[in-house]
This record gives sequence, structure tokens and C-alpha cells, in this order.
Amino acid sequence: MLSKARSLPCFQLVFDVATFESSIGSVKLDRRFESRNIENELEARKAPLDRGPTDLLLHVGADTWARLSLDPADTRAAAADFGRLSSRPEPAAVLRPGSAADVARLLRSAFDSAPARPAPVSARGHGHSAHGQALAPGGVVVDMAHRSASTAPPGPAFDPGLGGHYVDVWAGELWVDVLNRTLEHGGLAPKSWTDYLYLSVGGTLSNAGISGQAFRHGPQISNVYDLDVVTGKGEIVTCSEKQNAELFHAVLGGLGQFGIITRARIALERAPKRVRWIRVLYSNFTAFTSDQEHLISLHAADASGRFDYVEGFVIVDEGLINNWRSSFFSPRNPVKITSLAGGNGVLYCLEVTKNYDESTAGSVDQEVEALLKQLEFVPGTVFTTDVPYVDFLDRVHKAELKLRAKGLWDVPHPWLNLFVPASRIADFDRGVFRGILGANKTSGPILIYPMNKHKWDERSSAVTPDEDVFYLVAFLRSALPDSGEPTQSLEHLTRQNQQILDFCDESGIGAKQYLPHHKTRAEWARHFGSQWETFLRRKSEFDPKFILGSGQGIFQPVPSTSSSHLFPS
Repeated sequence: MLSKARSLPCFQLVFDVATFESSIGSVKLDRRFESRNIENELEARKAPLDRGPTDLLLHVGADTWARLSLDPADTRAAAADFGRLSSRPEPAAVLRPGSAADVARLLRSAFDSAPARPAPVSARGHGHSAHGQALAPGGVVVDMAHRSASTAPPGPAFDPGLGGHYVDVWAGELWVDVLNRTLEHGGLAPKSWTDYLYLSVGGTLSNAGISGQAFRHGPQISNVYDLDVVTGKGEIVTCSEKQNAELFHAVLGGLGQFGIITRARIALERAPKRVRWIRVLYSNFTAFTSDQEHLISLHAADASGRFDYVEGFVIVDEGLINNWRSSFFSPRNPVKITSLAGGNGVLYCLEVTKNYDESTAGSVDQEVEALLKQLEFVPGTVFTTDVPYVDFLDRVHKAELKLRAKGLWDVPHPWLNLFVPASRIADFDRGVFRGILGANKTSGPILIYPMNKHKWDERSSAVTPDEDVFYLVAFLRSALPDSGEPTQSLEHLTRQNQQILDFCDESGIGAKQYLPHHKTRAEWARHFGSQWETFLRRKSEFDPKFILGSGQGIFQPVPSTSSSHLFPS
């Protein structure tokens, strides 16, 4: 059967996970498949290959080659992401690994082939980057989402040495799948979340992973016990705070620059059954932020004396607030921004939750009331509802389904996420929320909530402002080219994002981008600040040929003979 497959023209073959799917059936690839046929297939594809990608693919070995796809549909899909903002050449191939060993063979081949220009390799989870960060033009994208596992994933376990429960997960798994598995086996759940659960574990750990629980537990990168990582040299390394600690801290928040995470050991806690979900409104920004900062200062209080989740958002469009009124028990009349905002056209919403189960259901009303009495929101604007814990965590996915049904999901997303020092958040409000944005429609939510810096490990690669408290301000907007509204065009929103960044620079706000996107080396150096030298040193140690994560735009693969790997032109 194999000999018959060899006689076929190479362009008739479509490479898929572990098999060739051809007109003669499913044919297993064996180790005798000649490298010249591989090269012929690459030539038949007419991919924009230089010798770097060609050499890489010719030397990965039969086992890993069997998991490579050169199908144009696969490479085309791997050249797109959620942001729909980047137009770059497709990768030469997509690897769908069955294990960390497949990833290691690919990266070892890339490292050892040492062509004039090494091929870029990038890990891709579920494609939710906004600016092409997971792309690898002309190289290989490692599709972590489509692992062909031979065994069921493990359930939670308890380690007395760690002092708690944990679960080991493949880095391409979705957080929603991790949640469902840990709930099913023991009623456990990860401690720290993102607002959207359909993200890969490896993807969020490569950035930080934040939501309204971060004030208590820190980001997701602060809730990992250990990792398996494949470095840019093709080495599989298990790392933790006590073992290979430099790599452990480098890859957490490391933007995919030092290795590809293949396994993570995630900290778990007992999951609550239900959530009391509350929103209250403010017209005074100082009162809003003072209350938010007060609530996150209670992070160490007993469960009865604190909320479990603290977020917030800015409202400059009445439609945004009245769209969610029906999901909450609320005042009878629709909320009018003009009647509450004191003439400035902006309202602020504080969003909090209180977790509970059967044993605490009888006291949740009193606990919520006591906490709300400490706050200075607009009287009569308390919106509340009760939902199962899983429904609350999965709330954004329900909104996604509605947007998909309306054709409003697969559109450009010029998102801008900033960490703003608490000392300058009032200046940011005046300059941006009540200045640059004005009375324009927002084209999506604008989140704002504070976090405690001491919950972040400063040894990680994640970058935050140098203050005890800082805010996430997230402009999660969508461009709607067919809306007929100029303020919802991609050009307008992109220009407005730049105005916001320029304002921060000119006013000395000291903001740092989260999920950063910079265009020059000078901008990246300024972003990392005092961490830049550490970042360069780690890059030189773990990915000295700059093979990994070129989509971020920080480094590009360089010839092995280059005398200046840290500063490629």
C-alpha cells in the first residue's frame, strides 16, 4: 500500500495527524518514506519557503512528519486569529502534536538545522490573539488545540507537599474543559480565571490570565505548581519554583519567547455551587474607584467579610446597560445615563459576586447587605441575580453565541488592554473616558478594575506598573464595517487607540500594555523597563536562535553566525 502511495504525485497527498489521507485510502507513514518525496511535496505546494523551513521539515523525522499538515486549508487557518488585524504570509506547515516529544523533535530540528535563516516556530492555542502573536510566516505553527491523545486526561489529585489539590492539563486544553473535568471529579475548580473560558491554558499562562478573582488569588500564572516546557533548543524541561526556576518564571507571562508550554499543574480549590451576582452604578469616578480599592483590600478577610470577585466597566452608551437589565432583578424603569451621570455622559458600574453553597445560603443576604452598606453607589441602582457557579464563569460564551448568531463575532477586534497605576487612574478618566471617548458609542465593553500587585510574582516575565495597586482598563471593541456608523469603523477605533496611547505617554501616566503589541525594539525595551535585561538574558539562554514566538515582533530568527543575536536588524 505504501509503495502505491509513493507512486502518486505528491500534490495528491494531504498530510493529516498521523496519516496520509489520499484517494487510495488512509495510508500509514513508515520510517522508509524518502526525504526527497517530502521535498517534492514542499515544492509542489509552492509555499514561500527559503532553506530554513525546508531544512526543518526534512529533518523532523517520520514520527513527527506524520503529524505535520501542509494542507492549504490548515496553513490558511493558522495565518488568522481573533483580532483579524494582521495580514501576514501563511506558515509552511502546521504541526498537530500528540505529545511533548513531537514538539521537541520539531524544535530540535529547527535548532540543529542551522540554515542561513532558521524557520520560525510558534505555538497556537485556539487563535485568540489580536495582533498575529501566534503566527509563524513561512515557518511552522504548533497547533496545541488538536492533540490526538491516546488516553483520557487525568483527574484532580491531592499533594500534601503542595498543600492542596491540583490537576495536570495539556497546554492546548480549553479552560472550560478543565473546569468541567475538575468539577466532575471531586467538585473542584481552578482558583483564578479569565472572563472567557474558551482560551487555551498555555495561551493565558504565556500572558498572565486575569479576571475579577485576581485581587484574591493573583493571575493564573500565580496559581501554577509546575510546568513541562520545550525550549527553543528542543529540550523538554520540567520546571517549578524549586526545579529549573529560571525557566519556570521566564515562560509565565513570557509571551511564548522562551519555550512552548506542553503541560501545566494547576492549583485547585473547592468549587461553590452558586453565585450572587451584583451590579451597582456610580456617577462619581472617585467614589467608584475608592470603593473598588476598598473591596480588594479585603482580600485576606474571612469569606463572610468580602466579595469573591470584583470588576467594573465604563458606560457611555445607554444601550449597554439596558441590554443586561433583563438578566437582573432591577428597578422597574430603564436606566437613563443622562439622569444619573450628572451631565458628563459617563456612568461606572461596579460588578461583584458572592459565592455560596447549601451551608452558607442562609447568611448570603446578610453578608451582601453588610458589604453594600460600605459603598457609595447611586441609591436605587442595585441590580442582582442568582446563577449557578458554572453559568457565571461561562457568561461571556453566552454573549459570544448571540453575537455569532447576528454575524457580529467574526469581525476585526482592535482591542487595547492597559495596566494603569492607581495613582493616575483619575487622570486617565478625565483624559480618556470623559475626553477622547466623549459621547461616542463604544462598540464593545470597557472594563476597569483594580488588582493587588503583591499577588503577582515579580520573578515572572509579566510586566505591571510599579505601584501596590494598579487597574486593568480593557477596551474590548469590535469594528463593524457594515454598520454605517463611522465611529465603529476599524480605522476610527485604531486611531482612537493610538490617541489613548499617546495621551498616556504625553501625560506620563506610566501605563503598561497587557497582551502587548509594539512595533519597534525601543518600544519593547520601554515596555519591559528594568526587566528588559533579564528578558534578553533569558532569551539568549532558552531560545538563542530566536526560533520561537516571532509573531510577537520582539525578535526574529537570525543566522547562527550572527554576532548580535540579541539585536537583530
